[in-house]
Amino acid sequence: MLHYLVIFVAAVFVNNVVLSQFLGICPFLGVSKKVDTALGMGAAVAFVLAIATIVTFLIQTYILEPMGITYMQTISFILVIAALVQMVEIMLKKVSPALYQALGVFLPLITTNCCVLGVAILVIQKEFSLLESVIYAISTAIGFTLALVVFAGIREQLSRTELPAAMRGIPIALISAGILAMAFMGFSGIVRL
Repeated sequence: MLHYLVIFVAAVFVNNVVLSQFLGICPFLGVSKKVDTALGMGAAVAFVLAIATIVTFLIQTYILEPMGITYMQTISFILVIAALVQMVEIMLKKVSPALYQALGVFLPLITTNCCVLGVAILVIQKEFSLLESVIYAISTAIGFTLALVVFAGIREQLSRTELPAAMRGIPIALISAGILAMAFMGFSGIVRL
């Protein structure tokens, strides 16, 4: 049980996929202007990440390795992720049209979100079991969402602040992201994964 807690804490705080491993930067910078949109994107990524990790783990374990075609890992994982994103897009369009409109172009970007592909490959490289892989994927999704929502809150607050013209927009966003990443580095002494 302690092992699973270590995986959780390491994935959420210590090795945060965005702030420590720099995966998923595109949606991190693009969808972080409003907290509502950030939460929706985090939920969509969490769903895709959890399902993609399970499916890609099973494909790797029961198809690619036994057939000796592990060199097909990346392309097969990308195809699985693309299919899952299409499924999420169709579901969001039916269930929550407002969120679908708010996410806009960033929803298809989950297909190429290196966070999703990165986690699918990392669980194979770390030789996790299926349960460890699922815990790692969900924890990574929580860490991604946490970073996204905190950053969105900071950006919302900064939009109400009077800033010099040269600092508005992306410059202050990058500076804020750097400071947030340094804050998360404070957790690095807690656990190692």
